[in-house]
Amino acid sequence: MSKLFGTDGVRGIANVELTPELAYKIGRAGAYVLTHGEKGKVLIGRDTRASGDMLEAALTAGFCSMGIDVISLGIIPTPAVAYLTRKYEALASVVISASHNPGEYNGIKLFNKEGFKLSDEIEDEIEDIILNNKEIDVRPTKDSIGKRYFEKNGANDYKEFLKSSINVDLSNLTIAMDCGNGALYKIGPEIMEELGATVIAVNTEPNGMNINDNCGSTNPAIIQKLVLDTKADIGLSFDGDADRIIAVDEKGKIIDGDHILAICGRDLKNKGTLKNNTVVGTVMTNMGLDLSLKENDIEIVKTKVGDRYILEEMINNGYSLGGEQSGHIIFLDYNTTGDGLATGLYLLDVFVSTRKPLSELNCIMKDYPQVLINARVNNGLKYKYMENEEIKKEIERIESLFEGQGRVVIRPSGTEPLVRVMIEGKDQEEITRIAQDLASFIEERMNVE
Repeated sequence: MSKLFGTDGVRGIANVELTPELAYKIGRAGAYVLTHGEKGKVLIGRDTRASGDMLEAALTAGFCSMGIDVISLGIIPTPAVAYLTRKYEALASVVISASHNPGEYNGIKLFNKEGFKLSDEIEDEIEDIILNNKEIDVRPTKDSIGKRYFEKNGANDYKEFLKSSINVDLSNLTIAMDCGNGALYKIGPEIMEELGATVIAVNTEPNGMNINDNCGSTNPAIIQKLVLDTKADIGLSFDGDADRIIAVDEKGKIIDGDHILAICGRDLKNKGTLKNNTVVGTVMTNMGLDLSLKENDIEIVKTKVGDRYILEEMINNGYSLGGEQSGHIIFLDYNTTGDGLATGLYLLDVFVSTRKPLSELNCIMKDYPQVLINARVNNGLKYKYMENEEIKKEIERIESLFEGQGRVVIRPSGTEPLVRVMIEGKDQEEITRIAQDLASFIEERMNVE
């Protein structure tokens, strides 16, 4: 059976792969599985993509047809929706966003009433209803049909929550921001200014298609240049739905998710609030983070790639900090999902409280050279790369060459027809060549029909 849900919801080219018909079915099936017949409301937020209106209308119709009221939050970051789900006591919530993907894509992410992304088991239950065309025998009539409402205070409620959670004075600081023409384009600069900072923001004029268009957290060169040109104290760059962040120190050096975990992990330990003295990373986490944490007597555990798996590990074992190199950072004491703004504010709090330049904080972790190459493959085969004996043996051969001083990590993309080849080692030129060769090797063997 084909899959609807990837590592971060349902995603595809809007009106081709992710159609309004599918969105309507997700609304109905989601209401059936998540609300258990309980009457109440569901929140819907979205990013700035042009297709957001179309998909929100279809989702709304699906929920309302099940007797569920819909509260439209408008353009708002993913972590804001997760928080507001709890604050507004909703039965569930939805974010319409394709995160860091180009403007023609869109996605649907569902959250339960606690503001957590759905487990694999719940997603499978929703998938089963949709893909097997199972009839949902729920058709309320008259005033039992759900209604649509608009909530205009969602963004302000989220900002006040952040300011009350991370109380930091940003007076006398200059902050450069790349909002990626995404969901944070308005409230991101607003909250920094309300906390006293001078803000220099770019990519704050979304037109429906320019989200992540050579900007945002996946294009850090923009924020690096902006920091250097404006002599800002820090640069903050966000993706389309603002659940991830890439920062830049005053010298223009990138502070990625691994470095953020190193900085914040040490700070939380010093404050006595790093639960179980452990940080959660993934198999893609740079080996340099392991060493940095070890030097500070902090443990690290690793999960599959995906913030949902990090979160699952954190919940199951009582951890408070986890994240990915890409900038998905979860402070579970604050929110239930990756939160770019909260992470930026916490990083600023460390900066202000330690009175150390960010470049000095950034140096507590040294990166092992790492290269990531995408192998474009037949989408139906991308999860079967280790069933190919030639590929398996080639990976084993490469790993034997490193003699424990490097590693190979291969994983399928959750949203695209790609297998991601990551190689880490001491010599950048060598691992780049090896990764390119391995990616070509995989493409040759996984593009058969």
